[in-house]
Amino acid sequence: MAELTSLDLDQIIFQMGQTGQRLASIGGAEGAAGNISVCLRNPLDVSALFPQMQMMDLPVTVPELAGMMLIVSGSGCRLREIAEAPLANLACVVVEPNGKTGKMFSSSQKHFKRVTSEFNSHLAVHGDHMKLGEITLHTVLHGQPVHITYLSHLKEYLDEKYLNRHLLRWQPETILNMPEGIGVLPFLLPGSAQLVVETKLSLREHRIVIWARHGVMARAENSVIHALDVIEYAETASHYEHLNLTGGGKSDGLSPEQIREICASWNVKQSIF
Repeated sequence: MAELTSLDLDQIIFQMGQTGQRLASIGGAEGAAGNISVCLRNPLDVSALFPQMQMMDLPVTVPELAGMMLIVSGSGCRLREIAEAPLANLACVVVEPNGKTGKMFSSSQKHFKRVTSEFNSHLAVHGDHMKLGEITLHTVLHGQPVHITYLSHLKEYLDEKYLNRHLLRWQPETILNMPEGIGVLPFLLPGSAQLVVETKLSLREHRIVIWARHGVMARAENSVIHALDVIEYAETASHYEHLNLTGGGKSDGLSPEQIREICASWNVKQSIF
């Protein structure tokens, strides 16, 4: 789907709903797993859909997001239900000038008391990229796709170089869309301050990072759907890798020479192969 050239609340919510349904359909958002947020440099008028307002303390201080709006999924909400019931599953948060508090706008239909418990990581990643001043919309998406999460339980795949050389060898599209590769973090307590810092740092260099034994977090600029695309590419590559493992490792995938030829043809710079 094309990037959002004009910021329309209904269209953003529609794409968030599509993202939630698709992530669930590939096994990446079972039950209430997974969360999504979209950060807008210029807040939209949300009063018609989200008329209720309350102040909230932000889980991390983000003065770089002052005055910006985040549309975010609620804690305990099912991403697959955003499409049919966005008012029940989403809230809008406008960051106050101090970066410590925000105004949360919601609907009387909401099914949650707080926004996602991973909001600290979302805020940190949004702030790290929005502070550059060139992005009008930024998406952060967390999910738990089956195959990539399974591989993160295997010791060898926690080595970032090993994982990338094994996952990015299965399709030309993978290296073309993630030439910087996939970031890998060891298991860190969900919601912890260390997870926030390490995720922010890894997503400076990558579009997606694996949270070992937990799932992935992806980011995209000026698009809601592109963060989902990145997760799909990574999960498909992990599925191929899993098939190869269970099949006795009979295939080597694309050779390093073939991958370099592909990248040269498309003028894509990469340092993995």
